[in-house]
Amino acid sequence: MAPVVLVIIIVGTAALVTLIFILRSVLAPRKVAGIQDLYKQGKYSAAIKQAKQLIANEPRNYELHYLLGLSYLGDHKSELALMEMKKINEYGDFSGLLKEVDFRKTIAGLYNDFNQPEEALKEYLLLIRLEPDQPEWYYQAGSLFEYRNKTDSAVQHFKKTIELNPQHTDAHFKLGSIFYRNKRQGEAKLELDLALRYNPENYKANFYIGKILKDKKDFAGALNAFEKSQRDPDLKLKSLLERGICYINVKNFERAITELERTISNSENQGQEILFARYFLAHCYEQQRDIDKAIEQWEQVYAKKPTFKDVGEKLSQYQDLRTDDMMKDYLTAGRNEYIELCKKLTGTMSMSIRDITEVQNGCQIIAVDSETKWRGAKKLPLMIWYLRVPELVQETQARAIHESMKKSSIGRGMIVTSSGFSRKAREFSESRPVNLIGKEKLQTMLKSI
Repeated sequence: MAPVVLVIIIVGTAALVTLIFILRSVLAPRKVAGIQDLYKQGKYSAAIKQAKQLIANEPRNYELHYLLGLSYLGDHKSELALMEMKKINEYGDFSGLLKEVDFRKTIAGLYNDFNQPEEALKEYLLLIRLEPDQPEWYYQAGSLFEYRNKTDSAVQHFKKTIELNPQHTDAHFKLGSIFYRNKRQGEAKLELDLALRYNPENYKANFYIGKILKDKKDFAGALNAFEKSQRDPDLKLKSLLERGICYINVKNFERAITELERTISNSENQGQEILFARYFLAHCYEQQRDIDKAIEQWEQVYAKKPTFKDVGEKLSQYQDLRTDDMMKDYLTAGRNEYIELCKKLTGTMSMSIRDITEVQNGCQIIAVDSETKWRGAKKLPLMIWYLRVPELVQETQARAIHESMKKSSIGRGMIVTSSGFSRKAREFSESRPVNLIGKEKLQTMLKSI
């Protein structure tokens, strides 16, 4: 082949390669821009199709991978979007259309969506390096540190968020909730109040404020806070339950029952809140002497979780009511019927009644022996406390009747209860003239009426 021809071939080949390179350099950005326009117009399927075709020829064009990932995200195909973003994170360089801050913000959100907090945290820490004055990156990192139980790091990042944006309501709330869990209630209340100042609809803050006020026994304030927090659908059941507990604490059992029944009726499943709602509802019925309804609630709790609190003991304690009508009457009778029943019990001891008064959860009867062994002998009075309480009678009540005996110059005392007595109550009474009658003896007495 002639040298001239060879030179022409070489030059022509070089020119062709150069022309192809120039054409690619000119056309490729136009094609990328075309896909970007499709993405901006919301035509995600078309953008995906064209991006995949171009990537087949240019697998290392990470602008195309980025647009493909964004289009997948727009088309609600998050898993495919994350796969594309991972490729960029591993090999890509950030230039042209591919901006590092936007990319890392996107991939961090995807890691969060797919419950990969460690990877998400890495991205937010990188974003903090890239934009150290952006409060949102500190907030997101703080939330992920909190999720990992790294409380000190979480607090540090939430404080930095507030330093950069004092009105960041969510950061104030997060700090307040952490302080509450760590029993720093003064600091918690301050942060939660700030959260509400900057966003009055931050109902989660209302909920924690309610908890703080309840702990301080400010039940009126707590009820108001829980009334607001129930507007958050995620907090509705918990807020209703807390309102019920507040009413129990102020002995307003009717209102408590209303709130607890609302808790149960608003639930779609039998979660932990419902178990607590039924348990406290049973407590309210028990206090109102409506034992049948109380048992119904305990049975429903027991069916779901037999080891829940003391429901097993409660059911065992009241199991006799189904076969023992007299004990049921003792526990559930109205005021006048109950006093009449106590008078009959006193009669079974051959005692004559001199005085009857009410005491908390029962009545007090002063009686004397109907007959004495010796004619003319002085009849010694006996102070009897009839109690109908679900819990064991404590030493404080044994001491109380003893003090009342001394004030009334009565040398003998007796406590009759439908439950039993604590060890300390028994020890106290052993060295004093106070006789203790528990559930079993009471049942025997009732049968003799």
